[in-house]
Amino acid sequence: MARIQIDLPDRFDFSTDITLYLSHINYGNHLDNAMLLTVVSEARLRFLKSMGYTELNVEGVGIIVCDAALQYRSEAHHGEVMRVTVAACDFNKYGCDLVWQMTEAESGREVARGKTGILFFDYAASKVTRVPEGFAARFAPQAVT
Repeated sequence: MARIQIDLPDRFDFSTDITLYLSHINYGNHLDNAMLLTVVSEARLRFLKSMGYTELNVEGVGIIVCDAALQYRSEAHHGEVMRVTVAACDFNKYGCDLVWQMTEAESGREVARGKTGILFFDYAASKVTRVPEGFAARFAPQAVT
């Protein structure tokens, strides 16, 4: 099986620090694979909040996660502070990828990288909708609507 390779962008749009709690750790005494996505979800929420949005209200529409890919680079342990950086890229008319990198904040050691595909969704109509213009404009020239 071919290994997943995730290329990082030249720049990131957002960064946040998240401390790993005991609930993030598995029986191997390191960050659990399912909990990694929980930490990334928290970073996504903070990324949106930094622009005045929520997952249910980005200029009147919400988002849904349509796919995710990740690549582990090293272990992470209880009490370590993870710096999660996020970039919005690879736009299409209905969504984009949120590419992220997780490093241990003090040393800079890379723990994981990945991308989460999001679609914009009109929850009232229960259908996919176009990327809001204001959201796309924040990331121009890479945004395509």
